[in-house]
Amino acid sequence: MNVLMLNYEFPPIGGGGGQAHLSLLHEYAGRAGLTVDVLTSAPQPGLTVETFAENVRIHKVGIQKQDLHLWRRSEVLAWLRRAKAPYRRLLHEQTYDVVHAFFGFPTGWLCYRTARRVPYIISLRGSDVPGSNARLQLEYKLLGPLVFKPIWKKAAALVACSEGLKARALQFLPSAAIEVIPNGVDLERFHPAPASSEETGTKARPVKLLTVGRLSVTKRLDLLIAAVDRLRGEGAEVKLDIIGGGALESELRQRLDRRNLRGAVTLAGRHGAQEMPEIYRRHDVFVSASSQEGMSNAMLEAMASGLPIVTTRCEGLDELITDNGLVVEEATVESLCEAIGALVKDRAKCETMAAAARKQAERFTWGAVAERYLELYERVVA
Repeated sequence: MNVLMLNYEFPPIGGGGGQAHLSLLHEYAGRAGLTVDVLTSAPQPGLTVETFAENVRIHKVGIQKQDLHLWRRSEVLAWLRRAKAPYRRLLHEQTYDVVHAFFGFPTGWLCYRTARRVPYIISLRGSDVPGSNARLQLEYKLLGPLVFKPIWKKAAALVACSEGLKARALQFLPSAAIEVIPNGVDLERFHPAPASSEETGTKARPVKLLTVGRLSVTKRLDLLIAAVDRLRGEGAEVKLDIIGGGALESELRQRLDRRNLRGAVTLAGRHGAQEMPEIYRRHDVFVSASSQEGMSNAMLEAMASGLPIVTTRCEGLDELITDNGLVVEEATVESLCEAIGALVKDRAKCETMAAAARKQAERFTWGAVAERYLELYERVVA
């Protein structure tokens, strides 16, 4: 099997879509009978080729990125324009059985133009499916009917990473046949912290909350900050660490200053992937107020690390949250305070959910995800 994979973002650029792609490549590395070429991006101009494994090569089309975590329209178009020639050259030099594109756009546009030569699969990730993302409303309006729909219709297969994302995609294109292949998690890297023998005494230590993701409007971090402020005002000992970078950093720091929360809420910035397992293990509860997700890689990593979840309702939760967390149906400060407060007050409940979180995470492995994609490749070729 000869596979060409396309992704306009790849670590260190981007977020969950790039991390998921990288995890798949680790599963494909060294696999007999499989060769993979990847065409992706780099944060500096130029074209480079890296050997990821004996059977995996990564071709990086560089552009001048201003922010590793945010794609401007001009940058998306620049990458698409510069990736066209390397993509065509790869098709000329190699015979591929299938093209696997992460994101329907911009990546899917490349393989759409060559669908007669080689079939393609699209992995829908979230932002490429029209929805409530405030920053992308213009793209959804202009490109949705003229670009997104033709790309989807010509694909040999469409894959969503959660049932919730599939439902959103079907609202956009009801006639689409969409499979669901979830994200996975590395259960060896992400595991619970060893039981602590530390004496808590008469006063319990503060409950350490954690959220991870881009500092964007869709994450609704203002709700989490306001919830922490209210909980502390009610006497609850809670602290929140926010891991991630993005356009809203300055605005969020000003918000913390106005509320005098610099000691209670920490904007810790973006951390490298190698640091994240230990960061999860240093916390007690993972919290999210996101309005839109495909399936949260961070939430899976938190679960594998033994953290109970408190989250507002969004896609990708039906598969993840059972008895291992609390889902807030109304995205309000009051509802978040009630859910977080329930775990702060009941440490035994928190510990029970922590154990359930790890057990639930064990259902999601990248090895299983890789096998499902390989089966899909075979079906498409057949």
